[in-house]
Order: sequence, then structure tokens, then C-alpha cells
Amino acid sequence: MIVTAGVARFSYTSLLPLMQSDAGLTEVAGGWLATINYLGYLIGVLIVSNINNLTHKYILYRLYLVLAVITTAAMALTTDFYAWALLRFISGICTSAGFIIASGLILKWLFHHGERGELGIHFSGIGLSILIAAVLVEVLLRLSVSWQYQWLYLSLMAVVFTIPAWIWIPDPARNMDSLVATKVTDQPPSKTFAWVIMAAYFCAGYGYVVSATFIVDIVEGIPSLTGHGQQVFIILGLAATPAVLIADRIAREWGYLITLFFAYSLQIVGIMLPTLSNNLIIIAISAILFGGTFVAIVSLVLTMAGHFYPSNPAKFMGKMTLAYGVAQIIAPASTGLLAAWLGNYNVGLYLSAGTMLIGTLLITYLIKRDEIP
Repeated sequence: MIVTAGVARFSYTSLLPLMQSDAGLTEVAGGWLATINYLGYLIGVLIVSNINNLTHKYILYRLYLVLAVITTAAMALTTDFYAWALLRFISGICTSAGFIIASGLILKWLFHHGERGELGIHFSGIGLSILIAAVLVEVLLRLSVSWQYQWLYLSLMAVVFTIPAWIWIPDPARNMDSLVATKVTDQPPSKTFAWVIMAAYFCAGYGYVVSATFIVDIVEGIPSLTGHGQQVFIILGLAATPAVLIADRIAREWGYLITLFFAYSLQIVGIMLPTLSNNLIIIAISAILFGGTFVAIVSLVLTMAGHFYPSNPAKFMGKMTLAYGVAQIIAPASTGLLAAWLGNYNVGLYLSAGTMLIGTLLITYLIKRDEIP
């Protein structure tokens, strides 16, 4: 997650203001690069969803780790928008290694070894990845390191974390005997449940991507908070890291849907706070609420999806992520355009919060159906 989420995806959020000031990247172009990155992720999900052979997924996972490092380093070698777009697209494809391939392989390993089928520890890597990347960028900024060298330092950091990621992922070829020995039974949801949860997850994708992409730039754009963008992003990462583990514990007691309802509701508050106040403490609270919920939502939904199909967890995970990914493609470019026209991100945040409200209503409908605990 640190390699494919922190470096290949979220490091762009940290470096966006610097690339705007020093590399001539406009708000509109910045939004398009984020959209292209998420489009790559969507393509990556489609590729994984059409591969059933576990060994092939394992090989693809390792290939994506290497490509994530290369495409990150290559961002420093050009100032051409189209070259950046291609690199961000490939990095987006690589992100599916952590979110989908690794999630499926780990969850399958847990199911077949009689362990608790939860992905909280795995998805805590998202918050940790944001934290580590943001701290590195903050240190480099204080040392006045250029944006080019920041990309290179991030790629070196990715190399360090690629080593354990490469070694520790469960190898299906080596574990095939134990995987076959323990049989599991799929319990697919009803079609209504599947479509509604996909729609709710689409809303979460839109709600997540605006703040996750532009939070540093939003803070840096507030005159009284200039220079605090990375610090707010670090707080966001700190909140996200333990949140998924806490969400797992709550879900054991209250169930996935009730936990999702509260996560959606708190995320709406986190999204809206920057539109209501420029106070640093309020912005920090916003980062805590947002960071503490967006990763938890991803972890809870994908874990729940995996429980429906324990024989092939990535099957429904892929479909859910497609819904999430489509929203990610729509939101950044439109938000960048709105910010360029209006001079701030407020309307983009309003749309994000409104979409999350729709998602909350959909989750409420599923709770009323009482289909699953």
C-alpha cells in the first residue's frame, strides 16, 4: 500500500502545489492529471477482474510494484503534460496491485487458514502511506529541494518498501495445498443489495477523491494557512492509519452497514468543515474526520464484498471498485475546472458532501432491508 497507494497515488497530492508554483501546472491540468491517474486505476481493476488464475495475479502484482517505482521517478524527467499524463495513467494501473490484487490474495489466505477475514491491517497501509510520503515531502520542502528531486526521493522510498512487499505477499503456488485443503462456500448477496451497495460506493468514491486529491492545495490556497498544507496531510494520514482497525472492531459489534452509516456521516462533516472556517484547528479536525473515515469505508466495503465470495474475493471486490473508480474519474477534472472558474474549491466540496449524503441514504435503505448483519 505504501508503494502503490502512498507513492504511486497520494504523493501527487503532496506535490501538486509545488508543481503548480514551480513547474507551471495549472489547476485545470492538475485536475486532469488526477483524473487520468484514476482512469488508470479503473483500467487496472478491469484487468485484474478478468484474470482468474492466482499465479498470474501474483506475477502482475510484482510487475506493478516495479512499474510504480519507475513511473514515480520518471515524473522528474519531464515537464511535458502529456508525458506526465502517461506516467500518471500507468501509476494508476499499478495502484490496483495494493487495493485489489493484494487484498484478494491476503483475504483468500486468511479464509483458507482459518483466520479472521478482516483487511484492517492491510488497509491501514493507506494512512501510513499518506503519512510517510507527506512527512518526506515536508522535510524536503524545508530543505528547499526542487519538485524534480522530490519525485526521485519518493521513488527511492518506494524501492525500500517494495522489498518487503515483494517478499511477504502470499504466493499462491507455494500455498496451493493448504488452499485446496480448506473449502469455503460463497454466499452472494441479492441483486438489489449488490446494486444499491455499488451505488453507495460510487458516492463514496466521489466524496473521497475531491478532498484526497486537493486537500493540500486547498489549505495552501488559504492565505492565513500557507505553508501548513503538508502538516494537515500528515494529520490526515495519522488519523487514517488506526481508523481501519477501529472500524473492524466496531463492525464486529454493530455490523458492516451500521459502521458504514456512521463513517459516511462523519465524512460529510469532514468534507464540509473547510468551507465553513479557515481556522487551522477546524481544518485539522476536518482532516481527522476525513482521514479516519475514507479508508475505513474502502476497507469495510471490500472486506464485506470478499465475504460474499470467499472462494474468489477479488470477484465482487473488482465490481465494487469499478463503481468507486468511475466516480474518481469524474470528480477531479470537474473540481479542477470549478476551482479555476470560481477561485476556490468550495463548490467542489459541496458537490462531494452532497454525493456522500446520497450514499448515506442508500446505506440507510440497506440497513432497513436487514439483509445482512
